[in-house]
Amino acid sequence: MTIPFAVGAQSRFSKTVSESDIYVFAGVSGDLSRNHVDEAFMRRDGRGGRIAHGALLVAYMSAASTRLYEPYVEGGGAEIPVSLGYDRVRFLKPVPIGDTVTVTYTVSSIDPERGRAEAAIEIHNQHGELVAVATHVVAFPTRAKLFGGSSPSAD
Repeated sequence: MTIPFAVGAQSRFSKTVSESDIYVFAGVSGDLSRNHVDEAFMRRDGRGGRIAHGALLVAYMSAASTRLYEPYVEGGGAEIPVSLGYDRVRFLKPVPIGDTVTVTYTVSSIDPERGRAEAAIEIHNQHGELVAVATHVVAFPTRAKLFGGSSPSAD
């Protein structure tokens, strides 16, 4: 199988984490931990304030992935990139409300026999500090294989 991307292919996604991002994500995910929604609790003892959910940062990783792969899919590429998951996810520093994070997503390896690729992901804050890392595993099934031999309608 041919993987339609090369090692080193890269995308970026930047976002300033807002209070509404955290509250909406807390509501959607059900994660109402005080670390995310209780300002007074987080300021007590010098904690500094509320921080973003780790899973919200993973969602930003997914956004960077989409920025790389979606133009190929929209262009009618034969394969449809499908996430198999995120490995070795580590949250290295808290991300408080108001920080701007930049996700750098870089294809790091390709396994054409298995039809898979891996990407190294780094998230830095506006100070250049590394706040999270992960490896993303992506499969590249053909449209026919993914959709059982037929293409989806354009409805």
